[in-house]
Amino acid sequence: MENKIYATIEFTDGNVINLELYPDIAPITVANFVKLCAAHFYDGLCFHRVIDKFMIQGGGFVFDQNMGLVERPLKTTIKGEFKSNGVANDLKHTKGTISMARTAVKDSASCQFFICVADTPHLNGEYAAFGRCADEKSIQTAVAYGKVKTGRWQYYSDIPLNPIVIRTITVRQ
Repeated sequence: MENKIYATIEFTDGNVINLELYPDIAPITVANFVKLCAAHFYDGLCFHRVIDKFMIQGGGFVFDQNMGLVERPLKTTIKGEFKSNGVANDLKHTKGTISMARTAVKDSASCQFFICVADTPHLNGEYAAFGRCADEKSIQTAVAYGKVKTGRWQYYSDIPLNPIVIRTITVRQ
């Protein structure tokens, strides 16, 4: 991975997760993520799905105390850059890997992403991994978020009882 882009997720609780993004492996995915960060799309969104020993997912919802999860939809989708979709992406879903979330439709990723808090080999070749946590402290922050208490709201489950809110994501080359 010669070409790297760096990003920092800053949370409202003061924690940060530093990332290395790999445009050589997933150029469409990295470009989409960088574009959304530059537009401040992620500012104020929460990690709305947290599963210990699996992953933490964010990038699509605001948590409102009165209304619960409120979607911030993004209409555009991107090509899924992973092996089962015809793209040579060999980045493994190990602890600390960042990847795009999607529906059952392979080209449905738009803005939601997840960070693996454990090795998840069953995702290899099925989801567009596009980077990793850049340091051990960032991995440990993600793992700690994966252990927070969660509950249900309407048809959503695994929602942190105390919202994990993104203040902003900054990108640098």
